[in-house]
Amino acid sequence: MLPPMPGPSHGGRPPTGAEAARPTDAAPARRRRTAEPTDPADAATAETQRRVREGSGLLAAAAMRRLDEDLDWYRSLPAEDRSWVGLVAQAGITAFVTWFMDPTRPPHGVGDIFATAPPELTRSISLQHTLQLVRVVVDVVEANSDRLAAPGDERSLREAVLRYSREVAFSAAEVYARAAEVRGAWDARLEALVVDAIVRGDVDDALRSRVAALGWSGRGSTLVIVGTTASPLDDVRAADLRRATRRAADDALVGIHGDRLVVLVGGEGDLRGAVTALLPRFGPGPVVVGPEARDLADCARSARAALAGLAAAAAWAQAPRPVQADDLLPERVLVGDVTARRALVTRAYAPLAANQGSLLETLSAYLGAGRSLEAAARTLYVHPNTVRYRLRRVADVTGWDPLDARESYVLQTALALGLLEDAGAPSVVERP
Repeated sequence: MLPPMPGPSHGGRPPTGAEAARPTDAAPARRRRTAEPTDPADAATAETQRRVREGSGLLAAAAMRRLDEDLDWYRSLPAEDRSWVGLVAQAGITAFVTWFMDPTRPPHGVGDIFATAPPELTRSISLQHTLQLVRVVVDVVEANSDRLAAPGDERSLREAVLRYSREVAFSAAEVYARAAEVRGAWDARLEALVVDAIVRGDVDDALRSRVAALGWSGRGSTLVIVGTTASPLDDVRAADLRRATRRAADDALVGIHGDRLVVLVGGEGDLRGAVTALLPRFGPGPVVVGPEARDLADCARSARAALAGLAAAAAWAQAPRPVQADDLLPERVLVGDVTARRALVTRAYAPLAANQGSLLETLSAYLGAGRSLEAAARTLYVHPNTVRYRLRRVADVTGWDPLDARESYVLQTALALGLLEDAGAPSVVERP
């Protein structure tokens, strides 16, 4: 009888207790075969997969019942939107069943769940509502997991549902993010068209509907602010400017025309405070605020005045920042603004000419005498106090004080324009 061949581990002697406990070469292979699967769906048996496939109709019906019972916003939706939400829920269950039947594929097709619904559905239900929808579907599958899973597979089925619901939630967030980006880009283009139409004065019913689509309430008054930027605005800085403008006022519109900004702020709040808050958003140089507007037509007139003021502001070196467009009437006349010319004649020259108290004559004498009360009194053969009294009356009638250096310049421009109009001079002289 041949002696036993020595083994590789104990040299022919019987193995000790520690050596007997040491795994043989076949043990690692067995351990690899019985290792826990990396995907919960891998652990499901064919019987569980068959049950899940056959129970998809049960899950869809249970999900629709839960939607109607638990979600108030779902019950308040129009019938068409409810049907779309139902299709999304059913598509989610169908996609889960398809993935569960073939767990070797990653659940990368969850985005197709929301492809069944139109993009407009994102305006009917919010992202929060969509996540509630996902949660209801997950709860339904979990509640039925004991009935659907084969004995011993309940945990694997629940973990597979949780993993898939995570992918669906991320997919829903991606859908809403894309919709928000598209809507934001569309709103920015629509806002640019609206501001451009207001600047050009094309105010019609179509413009009113576009403004309403942008959320413009139209309550209160509106101010038009015009200025420049230090450098061209990219998309990020433009979006930041729009957010700041909407924080400053109830209603806000922003138009970016190269290096020029046109901002409309409206509402019933403190619009002057809104202008001050937005002032750092403009670049160096003048910032002009148009007259207060009550409607869109007034906004167009206010925008024209503000833009003319921006073009003329360089002529007044001491102009404040921001400056009112009506404070730049003389400078606007110099750049050919017919509206400013008409405003000066109507608001300053015409009331003085219609007055019977020699106010126009006194103002002309005072300005012609180098703004000297005594020289004007000698010209008119009156006492200097009489000249002073009449000049105070000029301030009461026109709103501009002849004794103030800046306001006397406004009145002198108005006087010159009125005299030219009385002489029949054309308002605009054709250049050769």
